[in-house]
Amino acid sequence: MTSATRETRETTEVGGEGTHRADADRVVAGAGAWEELVTAALLGTDRRPGAGTPGELLDAAATRTLRRRAGLVPAAAGVRPPDAPPDERPVLPEAARRRLALLLADRSAPAHAGGRRGSAPDLGELLPQWLALANERGLRAPAELLPTLLDAARARTDLRPQALAFAGPRGLWLARLNPEWRFAQRGASGSAVLPDPGDAEAVQLLWEEGLFAERVALLGAVRAYGAAAGRALLATTWATERAEDRLMFLDSLRDGLSALDEPFLEQALADRSRNVRATAAELLSALPGSALAGRMAERAASCVSLDRTAEEATISVEAPHECDAAMQRDGVAPRPPAGRGERSWWLGQLVESTPLGTWPRRFGGRPVADIVALPVADDWGDELHAAWCRAAVRQRDAEWARALLGAPSAPPGESAGTTSLAERAKLLSVLAEPERADWVARFISAHGLSEAFQLLGVCVVPWAGALGRAVVDALEIARDAGSYPWSFSGVMGLAERCLDPSESPRLEALTATQPEREGASPGAGGYWAEAFQRLVATLRLRAALRTELCP
Repeated sequence: MTSATRETRETTEVGGEGTHRADADRVVAGAGAWEELVTAALLGTDRRPGAGTPGELLDAAATRTLRRRAGLVPAAAGVRPPDAPPDERPVLPEAARRRLALLLADRSAPAHAGGRRGSAPDLGELLPQWLALANERGLRAPAELLPTLLDAARARTDLRPQALAFAGPRGLWLARLNPEWRFAQRGASGSAVLPDPGDAEAVQLLWEEGLFAERVALLGAVRAYGAAAGRALLATTWATERAEDRLMFLDSLRDGLSALDEPFLEQALADRSRNVRATAAELLSALPGSALAGRMAERAASCVSLDRTAEEATISVEAPHECDAAMQRDGVAPRPPAGRGERSWWLGQLVESTPLGTWPRRFGGRPVADIVALPVADDWGDELHAAWCRAAVRQRDAEWARALLGAPSAPPGESAGTTSLAERAKLLSVLAEPERADWVARFISAHGLSEAFQLLGVCVVPWAGALGRAVVDALEIARDAGSYPWSFSGVMGLAERCLDPSESPRLEALTATQPEREGASPGAGGYWAEAFQRLVATLRLRAALRTELCP
């Protein structure tokens, strides 16, 4: 290319660029405000006179955008958040820190695929147990893992109590900076940043200005320090609290509930919230000496009596015919749930709120076990026993719980007490831990695992020796009987979380695949072997987790 040709082309290009820029300036001036350019772009240049060609419109938009940006005034700097509070808990051991990172990274992975879980442990199911162990040892969460930990707690509500306790004050501080973690402001204990319960000024300041979670934790701490001080603190703002907050605060009085709480609870019976009134009535009924418990006992005694005219002593029941205003004030809900009769609904509420000590006096001094064994006329037995079950749980009465549970080895329906597994599970929670485990172990030995899932859920982890052996033996019997393996997947999953890791050597012999027997479910042998392999691997991993957290 000659120099003349190059010079001519460059001149043309410069001229063209200058003409293009001039067209853009013309469109900018013609279009007017930024809104005019947007309108022209939306409608199209052919429908907007004076907008120019599409290319000119784009150039005009670019030009005006540059001018708008050049004219921006810098915004004022935001207020820097306060420094994170200190966390004086011991540092997490390095091996445990690496393990936590792995558990958090695996939390979103599916537990199993294609309907089979495989033989590898489910790490997501071990995270709650890891957090519980870390909290038992009072260890501090690593700062770099706090965001991932809060994300895990946001995705899984079952993790929140343990995760927030482990996150501690720095986790709560961080959660305030991200709206996606707002759940922590209502769910964290905040106990690590609470003032001294004896510092009245600091306590009152936090009570009036703190987050809800901090206020709940503060009320519990002050109440543990002095029940009267806790009630007095709650009374200072009770009238102005939201109904849902009043309910939570009132529920916190369960710990350390005593007769000294009765005046405050009696006032709460007149609360404008139905749920608050019901909770106040429930707490009062848990105090056998309260005036409400006495009123309920008087009503229940007029409905339930001992009929001595029959050949054998029989309990006679005459359910209430109405739910008057006084009953409603004492917490009796007038409207029954769907499918429930009004009279049986009212009767159950009266009996469950009556002190259990009323009935031996009412039935001639009979022992509790004999009272439960008495026949009940007119098919009122199930209703009466169910109400006694609720009363035993509410009043934490172990003697009544034992009588209503009945013998663990007895076939359903052939012994005194309740046959409902849900009611039995609640009654078991009243018993001491060793007695609870022993009862469930004997139940499993007599009836197998098919009905034991709910009962196992209330046993303390790790399962005691007798209970663990009963579960392993029952699983082996089910496998040898050729049972359908998937029907025991729930119990197997529970065993992975709850069985004592010391049981793993006994399970080694069960990990081999057995030849299929005639009549057994197709593929059952392989499934059972796989399930036992996963169980052994999980127990070993749980043992490793404990060692890492307490080197």
